[in-house]
Amino acid sequence: MRRLLVSSFVSLALVAGCTDDDTASPSPDPTEATTTTAEATTSTTAPPTAPPTVDELLAGDRVLNIPHAGGDQDFPHSTMYAFSESIAAGADVLEFDIWATADDVVVVHHDADTAKTTAESLVVAETDLATLQALDKAYWFSPECWPCQDRPVEEYEFRGVRTGDTDPPEGYGPDDFRMVTLAELDERFPDVPFNIEIKGEGAAGIRNAETLARALDELDRTDSTVVVSFDSEIVAAFHQAAPDVATSPGVAEMTAWLLGGEPLADHHRVVQVPPAFDGVEVLNVDSIAKAHADGLAVWVWMDTASEQENETFYSSLVAMGIDGIIAGRPGAAEAAIAAS
Repeated sequence: MRRLLVSSFVSLALVAGCTDDDTASPSPDPTEATTTTAEATTSTTAPPTAPPTVDELLAGDRVLNIPHAGGDQDFPHSTMYAFSESIAAGADVLEFDIWATADDVVVVHHDADTAKTTAESLVVAETDLATLQALDKAYWFSPECWPCQDRPVEEYEFRGVRTGDTDPPEGYGPDDFRMVTLAELDERFPDVPFNIEIKGEGAAGIRNAETLARALDELDRTDSTVVVSFDSEIVAAFHQAAPDVATSPGVAEMTAWLLGGEPLADHHRVVQVPPAFDGVEVLNVDSIAKAHADGLAVWVWMDTASEQENETFYSSLVAMGIDGIIAGRPGAAEAAIAAS
């Protein structure tokens, strides 16, 4: 689908989320007991943690470090291990893709099936959460080549951690290498905003959009999340279900905005684009200026990992004036941002 977006741009000449203990011993003085309980509650209960809103996020001056799927060139795609390591590397926003499982749970996963990351090929939408989470999500991860399934077996360094056949890295356990749910990610990182891509086409994509809308509302993530899909109809379905959540436009809307001069809806706050495709430039100072003039932030994802996922290339994007790097290597992105 990323290629679909780029191809559409190229062909159109783009220049562009204490209750009291009833069993406690009674106090001789009820008033004193109430006061003591209130004081204890005040002194031991930490204030709730909340992520910055999208408005707050976009109002900052810093170029945002937005690791792609937790930094999929450095860490196993979309695992809790990856997200945790990317936060340690300086991530400002967590970017990931979602599907709804057969039992209507929103999970963090890129493809319609599990073949690219696990030893089995199961269709996510047709499989229950328990079965999916039993899989080894790091089975095919190699730091030398991703995604590649023809490397020497010793390169798949985290293979077997999920199943207990390989020792986990210090500070982590088997569950950190399984498929993650949106709720689990929210629980682990309650103060980090999300950038979520809805996967799937047609009815499957609409189902994913509607399930995600309900989940974001239940998690109180409606004002700290940006949602995107390459399919404008899916973006529209999501917006209808979750009108308060910020979005990025799909292909049809982007085309009409860039080439036809049609304004984007106010709920679109960010445009997410690649730098180039097949050697044809699709991101330049003119397209960035147009977005900024319309009050839109520009977040850039990489099309050719081997050539673009490095500090030098990230630095060139920062120099162009982009607002966020959706990076496969969050440590390198942080270095580029810090040097600017």
